[in-house]
Amino acid sequence: MTRQPISPTLSRIALFPIKALDGVVVGEAMIRSGGGLSGDRELAIFDTAGRFVNGKREARVHAVRASYDLAARIVSLQREGSALAHFEMDRDRGRLEDWLSEHFGYRVHLRHNTQRGFPDDPVFFGPTVVCTETLSEVASWFPGLDLEAVRRRFRTSLEFGGAEPFWEDRLVANGDPVMFHIGEVRLEGTVPWPRCVVPTRDADTGAATPMFQKSFTERRRATLPAWAPQSQFDHFYRLCVGTRVPASEAGKVLRTGEPVTILA
Repeated sequence: MTRQPISPTLSRIALFPIKALDGVVVGEAMIRSGGGLSGDRELAIFDTAGRFVNGKREARVHAVRASYDLAARIVSLQREGSALAHFEMDRDRGRLEDWLSEHFGYRVHLRHNTQRGFPDDPVFFGPTVVCTETLSEVASWFPGLDLEAVRRRFRTSLEFGGAEPFWEDRLVANGDPVMFHIGEVRLEGTVPWPRCVVPTRDADTGAATPMFQKSFTERRRATLPAWAPQSQFDHFYRLCVGTRVPASEAGKVLRTGEPVTILA
């Protein structure tokens, strides 16, 4: 019997309105002019030296819980032992900065960029993609982790369902971008994403999981599909695929449930 080609769909969209803090799941997202998702990482936290305050540099970000009312542009923040505090992201910038500064123990400021945002990829700006089955496979490697815990560690914007583990590696070729569609939106795969220290930590407490990077790297090497672009794996601490979005796609909308199609 001929095996039918796998046809995943866009099953989940996560936006991170304030870079480094918790995300919010939405049903649709518009492509902005810079190539990212509207509302994603539009605000970022900086110290007085102009450096990002994020999980790579500051483990205390994990102790902040954030939830959002996107329609009202409100973020609600809480840390252990504190009451829930609500802020309008545009009008209460000063109070929001004061709350975050008190939490971190040093002065921080917020910057806002609606055109490009503050993407993790400073070159191509597109959202990262991964398959639900991939995250479930990774969760199986670590006792005590489930799908949601792995999602929160890897913080991927777009999730595909109905595929096999690591199907997203098909969106990368040996040095060439792979064009694909999500519904009517055209994207191009760039590289399997190199990871930082953030996935090694518990997303709630910031506590490091012993040997996480070493164990992950060993399992990723052992499970790398035969069709994966070998030349793109100079190391195996990589998960998810970066993208770039042609300028022609600005203003188009991604919606959950839409098919994912690789272009020949």
